[in-house]
Amino acid sequence: MSDIDQNPRDIEAIHQLKARYFRYLDTKRWAELRRQFTDDARFGGTNTPFSGADEFVAKTSARLQPAITVHQGHMPEILLTSDHAARGIWAMFDWVEFPTPIPEGRGKGWRGYIGYGHYEEEYRKEHGVWKISYMSHTRIRMNPVVGEPQVMLQGWLPTSKEDWLSDR
Repeated sequence: MSDIDQNPRDIEAIHQLKARYFRYLDTKRWAELRRQFTDDARFGGTNTPFSGADEFVAKTSARLQPAITVHQGHMPEILLTSDHAARGIWAMFDWVEFPTPIPEGRGKGWRGYIGYGHYEEEYRKEHGVWKISYMSHTRIRMNPVVGEPQVMLQGWLPTSKEDWLSDR
C-alpha cells in the first residue's frame, strides 16, 4: 500500500471517470469520450498501435460505429500514487456485435465477440479533473458471436443526446 493518503473522493472521481468512459463508448458519444483522456494519453494491449487519444478515439469510432456494444467494468482496484496521479485495475466484460460478419483477421466470420479481461490504467488529475493517461486492456477469454443477428434494440432505450447528468 502506498503512503499517499487514499482520499475516497479522488477514488470515487476515478470510478465516475471510468463509468463515463464506458457510457460514452457504448452510446457512441465520441467527442465526450475523447475528453476522458489526457492529451498525451498512451495505449497498450491492443492489436492496433495508437499515437495518442485523438487517434484512439478516431480508430475506435470508425470500427465500432456500426456495432452494438456493451462495456462494463467491475471490481476496481484504485491506488493513489500522489495527489495528482493514480493507477487502477478493472475487471471487464464486453459484448461487441456487428451487423455483418468480420471479413478478415482475428475473428474472421464472427459477427462479434463476448470478452472478459482486465483494464490496467493510469490516471492524472489536470485542473482538478481526473483523466485517463494510460490504458491497456487484456482479454482472458473471448467467445464468438455467430449466426443470424438477434433482435437489435439500439434506440429502444434511448440515451439523451444531452448529458442527463449536466446542470442544464
